Amino acid sequence: MHQPFADSMKPRGYRGRFAPSPSGPLHAGSLVAALGSYLDAKAQQGLWFVRIEDIDPPREVPGAADTILGQLDAHGLHWDGDVSWQSQHSARYQDIIAQLQNAGLVYACHCTRAEIKQRGDHYDGFCRNRQQQVMQSSRRYALRFRNTQPITELHDRFHGSVPLALSMAKEDFILRRRDQLWAYQLAVVTDDRDAEISHIVRGEDLLVASGWQMTLWQQLNTLSADPVALPNLAHLPLVRDEQGQKLSKQNHAPALNNHQVIPNLVSACHYLGLHAIQEGDYNNTDTLLRAATEQWQQIHCK
Repeated sequence: MHQPFADSMKPRGYRGRFAPSPSGPLHAGSLVAALGSYLDAKAQQGLWFVRIEDIDPPREVPGAADTILGQLDAHGLHWDGDVSWQSQHSARYQDIIAQLQNAGLVYACHCTRAEIKQRGDHYDGFCRNRQQQVMQSSRRYALRFRNTQPITELHDRFHGSVPLALSMAKEDFILRRRDQLWAYQLAVVTDDRDAEISHIVRGEDLLVASGWQMTLWQQLNTLSADPVALPNLAHLPLVRDEQGQKLSKQNHAPALNNHQVIPNLVSACHYLGLHAIQEGDYNNTDTLLRAATEQWQQIHCK
């Protein structure tokens, strides 16, 4: 199943977002993602929202959310409206689970990662037809999406047509984890649909996850009296270290220095292909971001 084009339903104004997790401060890689999504929104006279994805307490760093918001503000990346917090949306996630359960699209799975790995590279649907055994067991279980109509090809503005490996695309991915925390796929799709996000601009490491998310989004549309058009997707190049590894909080990438905002923004612009932005030409974030927005518009919004 191919991803339907984003304009297949009623059109809506541009609504973009940046959605960091509070597992640490922003670094150079996350600034590229934030700046890319910001420029795309502003170049198309759109709205740009910020959502803090704080649904994984074991990974959260105290104070990180405030640090992230302060870093965005210091770099001139000012958002529209109020900041959204995923931790406040639990009732909504439960409502979506109930809708999917009523449609027979959710099942319990008590497989551990080790057990899944022993059987192959991807989850093989082991518990799909073993619900009586799973529910009679004392083991903790996750809730999985019964993935009957997977999207196997994405339309991406930067990558073109992107075929997805069938073994991964058709996997029954997790909606609620064995520790009872909400899974990323469920939370991000629920929030993006509720906010009527029209454009998603983020790192290309999430291309595979985008397949699952568009599959879930499309399935929820079939269950809804008021479906939301699938978003336009654009996946940005990743920032890597000298060893070729993606910069990440897990790899202890250094935090952005709020006293070096112009060099930080110029470096991020260069990663995004905006090479005409040079450090000596700007003495404040407003003029730099205006110039970067104009360049982005010329390159990506024709």
